[in-house]
Amino acid sequence: MSRSDWMRVGGYGAAALCAVYGSMKLAQALGANALADKDPLPPELHERLVARDPLFVASHWVLAGVAAVGVVVALATVRPWGVAVPRRLLLALAWAVGIFMIARSVGVVGFGLVPDALRLAGVVAVPAEHAALARDLALWDLLLWSPFFLLWGTCWTTAALRLRRVS
Repeated sequence: MSRSDWMRVGGYGAAALCAVYGSMKLAQALGANALADKDPLPPELHERLVARDPLFVASHWVLAGVAAVGVVVALATVRPWGVAVPRRLLLALAWAVGIFMIARSVGVVGFGLVPDALRLAGVVAVPAEHAALARDLALWDLLLWSPFFLLWGTCWTTAALRLRRVS
């Protein structure tokens, strides 16, 4: 497989991960638990999420829709029909989404690999009444969500690199 072919995997990978994430959010919007109780949120928001607060249900619908758009955008970076979309727009979207997802996975937005590791090591203090929940959510984020977002962000940035090189 040539380097160009490997870089196409980024676009297809981003589309596949958008579909996976969107399917999970759609299932949550329709009432399934589908890992909803494993979202790394502060305790008060976590309780509202598990209780199916209307705001969270609406956010699941929005995120499912955004993920569906993400599938189309990701495929536009590698499919021939993608030339109909302005290249600069595709590049901007792919770079922005990729960088955001990588930043989220590392911990720039407050949860991710670094904050989770610090929380689990006891370096970051957690209120005693929420210590068990914080540990559980940090572990789930460290082992599932952060690697997922890192892979997803890497796929998006690879798609952007390929698109930048293709004339």
